[in-house]
Amino acid sequence: MHELAILFSILGVFLLGAISPGPSFVVVSRIAISGSRADGVMAAIGMGIGGFLFACIAVAGLTAILLQVEWLNLALRLAGGAYLVWLGISIWRAAPKPIEVAETATGRPSTLWKSLLRGLFVQLSNPKTAIFYASMFAALLPSPTPSWMLFVLPPLLFLNEFIWYAIVALSFSSRGPKAAYLRSKVWIDRAAGMVVGALGVKLMTDSVRSSV
Repeated sequence: MHELAILFSILGVFLLGAISPGPSFVVVSRIAISGSRADGVMAAIGMGIGGFLFACIAVAGLTAILLQVEWLNLALRLAGGAYLVWLGISIWRAAPKPIEVAETATGRPSTLWKSLLRGLFVQLSNPKTAIFYASMFAALLPSPTPSWMLFVLPPLLFLNEFIWYAIVALSFSSRGPKAAYLRSKVWIDRAAGMVVGALGVKLMTDSVRSSV
């Protein structure tokens, strides 16, 4: 019973981390509004896969390498920040272009895979998330850690991320948000691009400052 309480406390901490605003929320909500409901859910699956991979890396102890090898940690953070800046610029530049917003709950296979990959890449673009996973595991896992807990945590954390972002996707893919998006597409996209790009710049500047 004590071990189950620990497990649920870990899931609760990671759920709070997922709920906190960031580029993932901006990207999933935008995909859900501008695409189909299925596109938004696929982006949520991408977020879940990213969480699963980070959990597996943390369980394997590989994030300890990032903490010890400073140049690798810095390189990954800069690369992740650069990707977010590129994504923000892409969203900004595409803001004036008209799009055909899907009215149904389904999407084309090509757009579905694109949505999944965009969700995954945004999730993986921030190495700080990997450090967060490792630090929370180190702080919250019992010592010694039962083997079953190490096996169940990655799939449960996949569900953690997926369920939250699926809620976001379903909420923003409803008719009201879509109509509001169509009325103010240019300004919404530019705001989203600025937020994602600014978060990328912040990630890079914070990484450089911490390495000095």
